Amino acid sequence: MGFTIGGILDMRSGSRRRGRASDCTAVAEYTGLWGWDVVPGARAARDGNGSVVCSCGTADCPAPGAHPLDFAPPVAAGATLDDVTAAWAEVPGAAALLPVGRHFDVIDIAEAAGRHALVRLERMGLPLGPVAATPTGRALFFVAPGSAAELPRLLYRMGWDDARLDLDGLGPGEHITAPPFDLGGLGPMRWLRPPTLDTAGRPPQARLLLGTLAYVSHRAAA
Repeated sequence: MGFTIGGILDMRSGSRRRGRASDCTAVAEYTGLWGWDVVPGARAARDGNGSVVCSCGTADCPAPGAHPLDFAPPVAAGATLDDVTAAWAEVPGAAALLPVGRHFDVIDIAEAAGRHALVRLERMGLPLGPVAATPTGRALFFVAPGSAAELPRLLYRMGWDDARLDLDGLGPGEHITAPPFDLGGLGPMRWLRPPTLDTAGRPPQARLLLGTLAYVSHRAAA
């Protein structure tokens, strides 16, 4: 089943082919190099009135351009560029989403606080995984699978359970838009700390980062 996005049809065919090739290369990096699954996702576009609409076609879509396409199967970790190109031919223009919970969980924190935490964590020499940034001002720290469920217990043990924290955990069932794809028409995702061969498959345990993340989040809230 194919799908198109409003606005893409206005592009020249050459630009469209280059865009699709670039998308496929980015997706193949996630599957082949980093060993992560990728899920084809909806993209947002502007209609004739300038309103954001979702490529899924649902008029009242609750998450325009930021959810998986129900009809499109995931592209499994290990897929080659040829595999990805064949899969993306069925969903031209799709965004790439990373499913949370299998290869990593995510700690979501305000970007400003996240940047401060990165500096502190690097100075302390603590292990760090990939860190992404959203166009909405959030930093997404990749941590070991299972971390999201452990977050309340860990915060309690560290004495941060009653503190005012702008911090949350994302686990199984959640998806994040993969850099450099667009998030809901708001702009591209980007890396603050890109994945490496060492960190993509072995993100750190949340307990190693959480104390610093909670501290900088609490200071920002205060």
